[in-house]
Amino acid sequence: MPNVLIRDLDPAVHSVLSARAEARGQSLQQYLTAELTELAAKPTLEELLLEFSHRPPQHIPREEIIKALHAGRRD
Repeated sequence: MPNVLIRDLDPAVHSVLSARAEARGQSLQQYLTAELTELAAKPTLEELLLEFSHRPPQHIPREEIIKALHAGRRD
């Protein structure tokens, strides 16, 4: 499994991350692995925009939009 080495990390940042890991009952490595996994699972704005740019445009009839707006106002 790959390893990551972070150099020149501000000691205050290390302290905060260590405290968060301890609060969860995890080692710093376990905590950072979970956080990085969650971060990697979320697409960036650029990735989303690229994905959307490849989708074909969808036409929604004007009447459906107006109906949905009115239904939302009643709820």
